[in-house]
Amino acid sequence: MKKLIFTIILGSTMAFGASAQIQKGNVMMGANLSDISLGLDKPNLFQLKINPKAAWFIQDGMAVGGEVQLGVVSQKGVGTSFTYGIGALGRYYGATGANEVVKNSRFFGEATVGFQGINPAGGGTTNGLGFSFGPGFTYFVTSTIGLEALLKYNGVVGFGSSTYSNYLALGVGFQIYLPGKSTAKKVQRDMK
Repeated sequence: MKKLIFTIILGSTMAFGASAQIQKGNVMMGANLSDISLGLDKPNLFQLKINPKAAWFIQDGMAVGGEVQLGVVSQKGVGTSFTYGIGALGRYYGATGANEVVKNSRFFGEATVGFQGINPAGGGTTNGLGFSFGPGFTYFVTSTIGLEALLKYNGVVGFGSSTYSNYLALGVGFQIYLPGKSTAKKVQRDMK
C-alpha cells in the first residue's frame, strides 16, 4: 500500500509545472561539481570539487538550508591540496525571465556563509569565515530534477599564513526537488 501511495504521489508530482518544484514546504537536495580536470600530460594534475547541499523552501521561490564543500587538487611533484567547508545556504528563484528564454527553466541567486578552509600543498593556508554569492540557472529536465550552472565568488577570511583568500568558481550539477509534507497531503486530497 505504501508503494502505491508513493507511486501516486511521485506521478502526481511529475505532472506539476516548473513552478511546483519551488513551492513553500518542498525540499531541494543535490550537488554541484566544479573545477573537474585530469591532466594527461605533465604535470599530471587532478582536480575535483564537490558541493552537496540541501534546502527547504520557506516560501515560494526562497529556500534556506546547508551545504558542505570538499575539494582536492593533486599534482605530481607538488603534493595534494585540500579545500573544505560547511555552512548555511540561501537561494532565491526569480519569478520570470529564464522561462521566457528556455521553457522549464529559472534564474536564481545563491549565497552562503560558514566555516571554510583552503590548504594548498605549497603556499599560504587560510581557515576561517567563508562566504560566497552568485547567479545560477536551472533547467528542469523533469518536474523533480533540475540541471544547473552556478557562477560564484568565494572568499575566506581568517587565520593561517594568509588572512584572505578568494576565487571564482563555475559549477555544474543537479538538484532533486521533493514534495514536502503539505504538498504530499495536497496531492493525496486531490487524488480522492
